[in-house]
Amino acid sequence: MTQIVPFDAANYLDSEEAIAEYLNAALEDGNPDMLLLAVRDIARARGMAQLAKDSGMGRESLYKALMPGAKPRYDTMLKLLRALGVQLHATPTAHT
Repeated sequence: MTQIVPFDAANYLDSEEAIAEYLNAALEDGNPDMLLLAVRDIARARGMAQLAKDSGMGRESLYKALMPGAKPRYDTMLKLLRALGVQLHATPTAHT
């Protein structure tokens, strides 16, 4: 019998390039919850304890900031993204 295991994006986020592509896809979606989910997946891939340490946040604060439906502050997201080693960039959209 074949065992079905649920898909876990964190299992595939094993390089900076994969992480950046995943975040870009979440940003393109436009749904704030997708960005939060992507950051949470990346945090799990890197290790929550390590991200808490690298970002200067407590583990409890980190879990609260990344829980579904959370509305983390902009500075919190920047802190997390920097700790994950990624940057956000703005590019103009094409007008049609």
